[in-house]
Amino acid sequence: MKTTRQIIVILLLLASINLYSQTIKFDERRFDSNHVSVAIEKVMGKMALRVVKDSTVKEADEPTFAGTKEIDFSNGTIEVSVLSRLLKNAPATARGFIGVAFRINDTDSQFECIYIRPTNGRADDQVRRNHSIQYFSFPDYKFDRLRKESPEKYESYADMGLNEWIKLKIEVKGKQAKLFINENKQPSLIVNDLKHGDHSSGAVGLYVDNGTEGFFTDLKIGKD
Repeated sequence: MKTTRQIIVILLLLASINLYSQTIKFDERRFDSNHVSVAIEKVMGKMALRVVKDSTVKEADEPTFAGTKEIDFSNGTIEVSVLSRLLKNAPATARGFIGVAFRINDTDSQFECIYIRPTNGRADDQVRRNHSIQYFSFPDYKFDRLRKESPEKYESYADMGLNEWIKLKIEVKGKQAKLFINENKQPSLIVNDLKHGDHSSGAVGLYVDNGTEGFFTDLKIGKD
Protein backbone atom coordinates (compact mmCIF):
# COMPACT_ATOMS: atom_id res chain seq x y z
CA MET A 1 0.00 0.00 0.00
CA LYS A 2 1.35 3.41 -0.95
CA THR A 3 1.03 6.07 1.71
CA THR A 4 -1.08 9.15 1.06
CA ARG A 5 2.11 11.24 0.84
CA GLN A 6 3.55 8.92 -1.82
CA ILE A 7 0.34 9.05 -3.81
CA ILE A 8 0.33 12.87 -3.75
CA VAL A 9 3.93 12.93 -5.00
CA ILE A 10 3.04 10.57 -7.84
CA LEU A 11 0.04 12.73 -8.78
CA LEU A 12 2.19 15.85 -8.93
CA LEU A 13 4.71 14.13 -11.16
CA LEU A 14 2.01 12.82 -13.45
CA ALA A 15 0.42 16.26 -13.68
CA SER A 16 3.62 17.59 -15.26
CA ILE A 17 3.14 15.58 -18.46
CA ASN A 18 0.51 15.96 -21.15
CA LEU A 19 -1.14 12.58 -20.87
CA TYR A 20 -1.99 10.71 -17.69
CA SER A 21 -4.72 8.69 -16.10
CA GLN A 22 -4.70 8.40 -12.34
CA THR A 23 -7.05 7.23 -9.63
CA ILE A 24 -7.20 9.89 -6.93
CA LYS A 25 -7.35 8.73 -3.33
CA PHE A 26 -9.89 10.55 -1.20
CA ASP A 27 -8.45 12.81 1.47
CA GLU A 28 -9.99 16.08 2.64
CA ARG A 29 -6.61 17.76 2.08
CA ARG A 30 -6.82 16.93 -1.63
CA PHE A 31 -9.91 19.14 -2.12
CA ASP A 32 -10.93 22.78 -1.77
CA SER A 33 -14.38 23.06 -0.22
CA ASN A 34 -16.45 25.65 -2.05
CA HIS A 35 -19.75 26.31 -0.24
CA VAL A 36 -19.82 22.66 0.91
CA SER A 37 -18.75 20.59 3.90
CA VAL A 38 -16.66 17.47 3.34
CA ALA A 39 -15.72 14.38 5.36
CA ILE A 40 -14.39 10.89 4.75
CA GLU A 41 -16.94 8.18 5.58
CA LYS A 42 -17.58 4.52 4.85
CA VAL A 43 -20.78 4.02 2.87
CA MET A 44 -22.15 0.70 1.64
CA GLY A 45 -18.74 -0.94 1.86
CA LYS A 46 -16.73 1.91 0.28
CA MET A 47 -14.66 4.72 1.71
CA ALA A 48 -16.04 7.88 0.18
CA LEU A 49 -15.94 11.66 0.34
CA ARG A 50 -19.19 12.99 1.82
CA VAL A 51 -20.19 16.37 0.36
CA VAL A 52 -23.11 18.51 1.55
CA LYS A 53 -24.05 21.95 0.26
CA ASP A 54 -23.86 24.92 2.62
CA SER A 55 -27.43 25.71 3.70
CA THR A 56 -26.79 29.44 3.33
CA VAL A 57 -26.61 29.04 -0.46
CA LYS A 58 -30.25 29.05 -1.52
CA GLU A 59 -30.05 29.28 -5.31
CA ALA A 60 -29.61 26.26 -7.58
CA ASP A 61 -26.75 25.60 -10.00
CA GLU A 62 -24.16 27.50 -7.97
CA PRO A 63 -20.44 26.70 -7.42
CA THR A 64 -21.13 24.17 -4.64
CA PHE A 65 -18.48 21.50 -4.93
CA ALA A 66 -15.30 20.00 -3.51
CA GLY A 67 -12.68 21.00 -6.07
CA THR A 68 -9.52 19.05 -6.84
CA LYS A 69 -6.19 20.66 -6.12
CA GLU A 70 -3.16 20.66 -8.44
CA ILE A 71 -5.15 19.47 -11.45
CA ASP A 72 -5.71 21.51 -14.60
CA PHE A 73 -8.24 19.66 -16.74
CA SER A 74 -9.29 20.63 -20.25
CA ASN A 75 -9.82 17.52 -22.39
CA GLY A 76 -9.96 13.90 -21.32
CA THR A 77 -12.06 11.62 -19.15
CA ILE A 78 -13.49 11.95 -15.65
CA GLU A 79 -14.83 8.85 -13.91
CA VAL A 80 -16.38 8.68 -10.46
CA SER A 81 -18.90 6.57 -8.55
CA VAL A 82 -21.59 8.56 -6.75
CA LEU A 83 -24.27 7.78 -4.21
CA SER A 84 -27.00 10.24 -3.34
CA ARG A 85 -29.34 10.49 -0.38
CA LEU A 86 -31.85 13.14 0.66
CA LEU A 87 -31.12 15.07 3.82
CA LYS A 88 -33.76 14.96 6.55
CA ASN A 89 -34.48 18.65 6.00
CA ALA A 90 -34.44 18.43 2.20
CA PRO A 91 -37.02 20.65 0.48
CA ALA A 92 -39.84 19.14 -1.56
CA THR A 93 -38.00 20.10 -4.74
CA ALA A 94 -34.90 18.07 -3.80
CA ARG A 95 -33.99 15.39 -6.34
CA GLY A 96 -30.70 14.06 -4.99
CA PHE A 97 -28.67 16.37 -7.23
CA ILE A 98 -25.12 15.04 -7.61
CA GLY A 99 -22.52 15.20 -10.36
CA VAL A 100 -19.26 16.62 -11.68
CA ALA A 101 -18.14 20.17 -12.41
CA PHE A 102 -15.15 20.60 -14.71
CA ARG A 103 -12.94 23.27 -16.27
CA ILE A 104 -13.40 25.30 -13.08
CA ASN A 105 -11.44 28.55 -13.28
CA ASP A 106 -9.22 29.86 -10.48
CA THR A 107 -11.93 32.04 -8.93
CA ASP A 108 -14.71 29.40 -9.14
CA SER A 109 -16.69 31.91 -11.19
CA GLN A 110 -16.82 29.87 -14.41
CA PHE A 111 -17.26 26.16 -15.05
CA GLU A 112 -19.19 23.44 -16.87
CA CYS A 113 -21.25 20.83 -14.99
CA ILE A 114 -23.21 17.64 -15.58
CA TYR A 115 -25.29 16.23 -12.75
CA ILE A 116 -28.03 13.67 -12.19
CA ARG A 117 -31.36 13.69 -10.36
CA PRO A 118 -31.65 10.13 -8.98
CA THR A 119 -35.22 10.56 -7.70
CA ASN A 120 -36.39 11.19 -11.28
CA GLY A 121 -34.93 8.02 -12.78
CA ARG A 122 -37.78 5.79 -11.59
CA ALA A 123 -40.56 8.33 -11.12
CA ASP A 124 -44.04 7.53 -12.43
CA ASP A 125 -44.16 10.96 -14.08
CA GLN A 126 -42.57 10.70 -17.54
CA VAL A 127 -41.68 14.40 -17.60
CA ARG A 128 -39.65 13.96 -14.44
CA ARG A 129 -37.94 10.93 -15.96
CA ASN A 130 -36.91 13.03 -18.93
CA HIS A 131 -35.13 15.34 -16.47
CA SER A 132 -32.91 12.68 -14.89
CA ILE A 133 -29.66 14.17 -16.28
CA GLN A 134 -28.77 17.84 -16.55
CA TYR A 135 -26.01 19.96 -18.09
CA PHE A 136 -25.49 23.58 -17.09
CA SER A 137 -22.76 26.18 -17.49
CA PHE A 138 -22.01 28.65 -14.71
CA PRO A 139 -22.75 31.51 -14.43
CA ASP A 140 -24.94 32.33 -17.43
CA TYR A 141 -26.58 29.08 -18.46
CA LYS A 142 -28.33 27.47 -15.52
CA PHE A 143 -30.86 24.67 -15.92
CA ASP A 144 -33.93 26.90 -15.99
CA ARG A 145 -32.59 29.09 -18.80
CA LEU A 146 -31.47 26.10 -20.85
CA ARG A 147 -34.80 24.33 -20.33
CA LYS A 148 -36.70 27.44 -21.43
CA GLU A 149 -34.55 28.34 -24.44
CA SER A 150 -33.63 24.82 -25.63
CA PRO A 151 -36.15 22.28 -24.28
CA GLU A 152 -34.81 18.68 -24.11
CA LYS A 153 -31.41 19.60 -25.58
CA TYR A 154 -29.45 19.60 -22.32
CA GLU A 155 -31.42 16.99 -20.33
CA SER A 156 -31.97 13.29 -20.71
CA TYR A 157 -33.16 10.05 -19.08
CA ALA A 158 -31.29 7.15 -17.52
CA ASP A 159 -32.26 4.49 -15.01
CA MET A 160 -30.98 5.44 -11.53
CA GLY A 161 -32.10 5.70 -7.94
CA LEU A 162 -31.22 7.07 -4.52
CA ASN A 163 -28.93 5.21 -2.12
CA GLU A 164 -27.14 3.18 -4.79
CA TRP A 165 -23.73 3.50 -6.37
CA ILE A 166 -23.91 5.01 -9.85
CA LYS A 167 -20.83 5.25 -12.05
CA LEU A 168 -20.47 8.47 -14.03
CA LYS A 169 -18.02 8.79 -16.89
CA ILE A 170 -17.65 12.11 -18.69
CA GLU A 171 -15.62 12.38 -21.87
CA VAL A 172 -14.63 15.95 -22.79
CA LYS A 173 -13.13 17.03 -26.09
CA GLY A 174 -13.21 20.62 -27.27
CA LYS A 175 -16.79 21.85 -27.13
CA GLN A 176 -18.25 18.37 -26.65
CA ALA A 177 -18.99 16.40 -23.48
CA LYS A 178 -20.54 12.93 -23.25
CA LEU A 179 -21.95 11.33 -20.11
CA PHE A 180 -21.97 7.55 -19.72
CA ILE A 181 -23.95 5.93 -16.89
CA ASN A 182 -22.64 2.74 -15.24
CA GLU A 183 -21.23 0.38 -17.86
CA ASN A 184 -23.37 1.57 -20.78
CA LYS A 185 -21.41 1.77 -24.02
CA GLN A 186 -23.65 4.52 -25.41
CA PRO A 187 -23.80 7.97 -23.79
CA SER A 188 -26.91 9.02 -21.92
CA LEU A 189 -26.28 12.70 -22.69
CA ILE A 190 -24.28 14.47 -25.40
CA VAL A 191 -23.53 18.19 -25.21
CA ASN A 192 -22.04 19.50 -28.45
CA ASP A 193 -21.74 23.17 -27.50
CA LEU A 194 -20.13 23.61 -24.10
CA LYS A 195 -20.86 27.24 -23.32
CA HIS A 196 -17.33 28.24 -22.35
CA GLY A 197 -15.92 26.94 -25.62
CA ASP A 198 -13.05 24.59 -26.29
CA HIS A 199 -10.15 26.53 -24.77
CA SER A 200 -11.22 26.68 -21.12
CA SER A 201 -9.55 24.54 -18.47
CA GLY A 202 -9.37 24.21 -14.71
CA ALA A 203 -10.11 22.03 -11.74
CA VAL A 204 -12.61 19.18 -11.41
CA GLY A 205 -15.30 19.45 -8.73
CA LEU A 206 -17.52 16.94 -6.93
CA TYR A 207 -20.84 18.73 -7.14
CA VAL A 208 -24.02 18.62 -5.03
CA ASP A 209 -27.07 20.83 -4.76
CA ASN A 210 -30.02 21.48 -2.44
CA GLY A 211 -31.09 18.69 -0.11
CA THR A 212 -28.39 16.23 -1.15
CA GLU A 213 -26.11 14.14 1.01
CA GLY A 214 -23.61 13.12 -1.66
CA PHE A 215 -20.89 10.49 -1.58
CA PHE A 216 -18.07 10.13 -4.10
CA THR A 217 -15.49 7.38 -4.61
CA ASP A 218 -13.25 5.85 -7.28
CA LEU A 219 -12.38 9.20 -8.85
CA LYS A 220 -10.18 8.83 -11.92
CA ILE A 221 -9.08 11.68 -14.16
CA GLY A 222 -7.46 11.12 -17.53
CA LYS A 223 -6.06 14.10 -19.44
CA ASP A 224 -5.46 14.28 -23.19
